Amino acid sequence: MFTKDHNTPALRLDANRARGYTGVVTPSPASAPADADAADAAGPPEDADTGAPLAHPRASRRRGQSLTRAIYLATLNELAESSMEQLGFDKIAARAGAGKASLYRRWDSPAELLLEALADPDTGFSEPAAPHTGSVESDLAAMLTDFAEALDQPHGRALRPLMTRRPRHPELYEQVQRLVVQPRMDALLEILREGERRGEVAPEAVTPRIASVAMHLLVAEHMAGAPIPRAEIDAIISEVMVPLTAPRES
Repeated sequence: MFTKDHNTPALRLDANRARGYTGVVTPSPASAPADADAADAAGPPEDADTGAPLAHPRASRRRGQSLTRAIYLATLNELAESSMEQLGFDKIAARAGAGKASLYRRWDSPAELLLEALADPDTGFSEPAAPHTGSVESDLAAMLTDFAEALDQPHGRALRPLMTRRPRHPELYEQVQRLVVQPRMDALLEILREGERRGEVAPEAVTPRIASVAMHLLVAEHMAGAPIPRAEIDAIISEVMVPLTAPRES
């Protein structure tokens, strides 16, 4: 009597069909990527503030505003440590724990992403306003202290490579000037106007050039790479701005 060998391929398939096996392999949820971005994530994500690797990458993946903030901070920190020439979506994605595809879909270039990060009120420079303390010296102290503190944050440190390589990126530099510097110049000019109305500032001193002096001195100090001490701010006000703006005795 002929005995069928159940180890032959044909009979193994018949036996599998009898058990309900169709030959189609369906990936288990654990083996399938969570989404298209998870499949192309470049390495383990880092903490956006400290740069330290996160312990559980998949469990800590972010979405929505949390992910956007992480991308903004990763962009600013990456630029602060390198240059515009080295700033790329791959490095930003790896640092933020995001997929490169998500960055390419949302932004046309790292420069566009950088400008958004700098303009964001949470990760970048918020809109300045004159403090209105009732005194030019107090107004200047409040304004310049706020700017000095911002310069020591990721968004402030990201400005250094842009300033040192201004000739290589003139258009980007001008956009940053309009976005970051000009609003603060306008607020400083408003401080001088209010001081003139109170008799603290000479009318001829209310000019954009004089208003910009304190900002330029702070930026120059910032380029040294260390936090700007309060004593330096006080010296800029008492030794430079007050003598420049005080009414002249007739």
